[in-house]
Amino acid sequence: MNAKVINRLNNFITYLVYAIYPVVLLLLVYNRDPRFWRVTLTPAISYVLVSIFRYYIDAPRPYEVSGNKPIIKKDTKGKSFPSRHVFSIFVIATTLYFISKPLGIFLLLAGSILAVLRVIGGVHYPRDVIAGAIIGIISGIVGFYL
Repeated sequence: MNAKVINRLNNFITYLVYAIYPVVLLLLVYNRDPRFWRVTLTPAISYVLVSIFRYYIDAPRPYEVSGNKPIIKKDTKGKSFPSRHVFSIFVIATTLYFISKPLGIFLLLAGSILAVLRVIGGVHYPRDVIAGAIIGIISGIVGFYL
């Protein structure tokens, strides 16, 4: 896979998920679905908590350690663990799974592809994306049932 394809897929999956999520929120509001607040607050609160955690862990990124230029355009220093891109997609996917199983499964698959791309692209280690996925799934389940 060449760099152009990796960057385009990375961007496409990221924007796709971030476009689907507000559409679902609008549909929940339109239908006066009481799950709106769970679907809104679960990813939001989880995102803040993961961001704080990342800030304090401040794990270096692969390109910082190796000195190699990453395939995915990125120049951030540290804050690699856990992957916030992967976390975000997995918490949204898990939360939306409770609204629509097919949509949730589709987004979980998209998140898995994104996780691989982030590692191949040199901006995360496998541990970063695995932790992001696990924390996202757990956050989605816990947040939806609280």
